[in-house]
Amino acid sequence: MTDFLADTADCVARILAHARGTLKLATPLGLGKPNELLNALYAAAAHDASLRFDIYTALSLARPKAKSDLERRFLEPFLERQFGKNYPDLAWVAAQHANALPANIRVHEFYLQSGAMLGVAQSQRDYASLNYTHAARDLAGVGINVVVQIIAVRGHGAARQYSLGCNPDTTTDLFDRMTAIGAPRPLMVGVIHPDLPFIGNEALVEERFFDIVLDDPSSSHALFALPREPVDTAEYALGLHASTLVRDGGTLQIGIGALSDALVHALLLRHAHNADYRAALQALGNVDASLSASCGGMDPMPRGLYGASEMIMDGFMHLARAGILSRRVYDDLDIEKALATGRTMDVSGRGDGRYLRGAFYLGSKAFYAWLRGLQGADFDGLSMTRVSDINQLYGGRETLDALQRRGARFFNTCMMATVLGAAVSDTLENGQVVSGVGGQYNFVAMAHALADGRSILMLRSTRTRGGKLHSNILWNYGQCTIPRHLRDIYVTEYGVADLRGKSDEDCIIAMLGIADARFVDALATQAKAAGKLRRDFAIPAACRQNTPAHLAAALAPQRQRFPNFPFGSDFDDTELRLLPALQKLQALAANKWRLAVFVLGALLSGSPRLADASLYERMGLTRPRGVGERLTRRLLARALRER
Repeated sequence: MTDFLADTADCVARILAHARGTLKLATPLGLGKPNELLNALYAAAAHDASLRFDIYTALSLARPKAKSDLERRFLEPFLERQFGKNYPDLAWVAAQHANALPANIRVHEFYLQSGAMLGVAQSQRDYASLNYTHAARDLAGVGINVVVQIIAVRGHGAARQYSLGCNPDTTTDLFDRMTAIGAPRPLMVGVIHPDLPFIGNEALVEERFFDIVLDDPSSSHALFALPREPVDTAEYALGLHASTLVRDGGTLQIGIGALSDALVHALLLRHAHNADYRAALQALGNVDASLSASCGGMDPMPRGLYGASEMIMDGFMHLARAGILSRRVYDDLDIEKALATGRTMDVSGRGDGRYLRGAFYLGSKAFYAWLRGLQGADFDGLSMTRVSDINQLYGGRETLDALQRRGARFFNTCMMATVLGAAVSDTLENGQVVSGVGGQYNFVAMAHALADGRSILMLRSTRTRGGKLHSNILWNYGQCTIPRHLRDIYVTEYGVADLRGKSDEDCIIAMLGIADARFVDALATQAKAAGKLRRDFAIPAACRQNTPAHLAAALAPQRQRFPNFPFGSDFDDTELRLLPALQKLQALAANKWRLAVFVLGALLSGSPRLADASLYERMGLTRPRGVGERLTRRLLARALRER
């Protein structure tokens, strides 16, 4: 029997009564957390040391925090507009950063918001390294007694429908695992969110699935919406190279971030403006036409793609709108066998096929609006389902899954890679966790299990740390996310390295070919010293062109095709004018000597330009007060002149 509550405090009391002093609570990763309810439970535990509160989750989303007065001036108005005035950040995140979690509260996460918990001792100690598909299995035996998540509803009375919405990924898997081992069923609390896009198909559950349904309008808040990111020249180049590996009529998995946005943009260009697409590739050079012909292609995609991705985000929306995400699959073996061989098959009466399947969704405000607006076949063709159905081939339907996922290209990002083919995606050399394994290993392994699948790991060739340039392609590294025996394809802004089945020496040569020119000699020297590269090997002349200057010159003639924000921006026009100057100041802050020289120049420079008056007003610096604000305005003025 489902109980319906309208007050968060009443729900907290019910949960605590059920827990009987030991609350072991699971809540989904990402968007699926009911922040107000979780914060109320946290507050109750913080005031009652006798209550043991363990939180099992992943990806505790938090708004960015300003690291300087200048950042604060920029961020606060933007965050208020993006999230609303009273967005409730998760209470435990701030406590972790302050090393102030009460002794009776622990937070166990298997995936962290990227970089957010570096150096945060309590988070680093309680991080659990495991594959996304194993989360339900590993939680089943720890004594979970409460599960809470936001849900979507539609209809009224007997016709009311319930959807797990953004996160059907682990909840039902967890319940099934607990039943299998004879563990008691947890108290299931569904918290209605009025703005959560309603998803049908496998995300639907019956009312009796919930022990409690909480509908408290007073605790509703804006959905956590990711600001749309800028894409720079190197990222565009990387996306262009990666897009040549996608096969028309195939399957696509992509993640989130600027590299994925660049890939999506390149696929849109390939499909709708093919002449410009090919011209950009020709200008970049280092395109392996043979690999593209056998693995992907450069032509438009009339047959379309099927999406099977653990995370559904903005990129899939853009591909669907462009008619690229249009290949539909059916949960019928005979139909899929026929379609795989190119035979015509009558699918009428078999229901709408699926063009996109995922385990959780997270994205921008525009993405949520798109989901809410889906109707008819577009609505029916989207399926949110268990992560165990998305991230692996096991479970009794391997043949069908393999047919549906034909031509699969699993794109993921990594931080670093070795020339021998190992990938570093989640952890630094000292053991500090940046994010987590998530589903990356699963997709790499699946690419090797599928007859025509490929794993494609994307990374920038360099990074800047402490004002110094470093190569992201290394000889060796102390942590590894993907072992080198699973090496497949790597892509940087300088090209594609196909490592599958290659010898160590051939892998090294291929990786040198996509490394930044400033680091290839040192890498080759290390490889030769280890006896992995022949002594007479000479760096090819083409490698010497792997420079940012070459990329900029190559794409300059088509600059209008590669805007800073390919899919629009959540920043207003004033903020977009400010961003380059603020980014310049942020980069200078990493080098004290360069910053000191810049500050001296700012003090000696002329007065702020009248044309920038609206920018100073936006930053609250129209009439600076005190020495600190006057210096801040001077710094901003110089950065604006030099942007």
